[in-house]
Amino acid sequence: MDTEAELTQRGHSSPGPGEGRPRFALWGRRALPGWRDLLTVRGAAALGVLCTAFLLLISNFVVQPFKIPSRSMEPTLQVGDRVLVNKLAYRFGDRPKRGDVVVFDGRGSFVREGAEGDPIGGALRGAASALGIGEPSETDFVKRVVGVGGDDVVCCDAGGRLKVNGVAVEEPYVYPGDAPSAVPFRIVVPLGTLWVMGDHRSQSRDSRDHLGEPGGGMVPVEKVIGRADWIGWPASRWGSTPAHPRGPAGPAASAAPAPALPATPAVPTAPGGSSGGGHG
Repeated sequence: MDTEAELTQRGHSSPGPGEGRPRFALWGRRALPGWRDLLTVRGAAALGVLCTAFLLLISNFVVQPFKIPSRSMEPTLQVGDRVLVNKLAYRFGDRPKRGDVVVFDGRGSFVREGAEGDPIGGALRGAASALGIGEPSETDFVKRVVGVGGDDVVCCDAGGRLKVNGVAVEEPYVYPGDAPSAVPFRIVVPLGTLWVMGDHRSQSRDSRDHLGEPGGGMVPVEKVIGRADWIGWPASRWGSTPAHPRGPAGPAASAAPAPALPATPAVPTAPGGSSGGGHG
């Protein structure tokens, strides 16, 4: 009887090899943290994917970062600036105005329409550009609107200034020392299009450089991606894009109908109309 009691007590209180607490402790102390680590990695990856998708969604429909790659918009925009392009600016019936700084797709106006390259590489570059961490697309441009549909734009008057609908335009945003244009021209902007120029006129390839090409340097309004409203980077340049004056002598001074002139430019005095540039 005593032997049976002793064996019974030992059976309840003393686990044998490979049983009970040692096995539970091994699983609890070593295996469980591994599963937690795995879940943490998966959670972080999922969060990263969701954040990236959210940023791409915002970039596609609301605000898109755009890196300035050239000197064509100095001094307003500097090389390396990241501007935030307001994609809602013209989405609800408003249209680009004289003086607006816009980003647009130049295919069919500034660059030739053509087949895209590697679709996967293009998609990756497009995503990086949309997030503001890569170079902008070679077909995207940033310029200032000088003339809208129906405007008669002339360069230059006796004082060396542009004239829009017969009114001389004061352009304080033009790069110091630059003339409004080294190439004389007179153009009537067709309805539904824009005449655009860079602020650094001697370093900007803009509408002047495409006068003799199909489309005559005009940018269709539907090709405008958005308005460059803010400078988001570097931090020292945070703020809204400097606006042009809206006074009597400013670009928006005259809303008079354009005269009935042929939409053909004068012969330029220098080939190309400007030097340097790039697509910034």
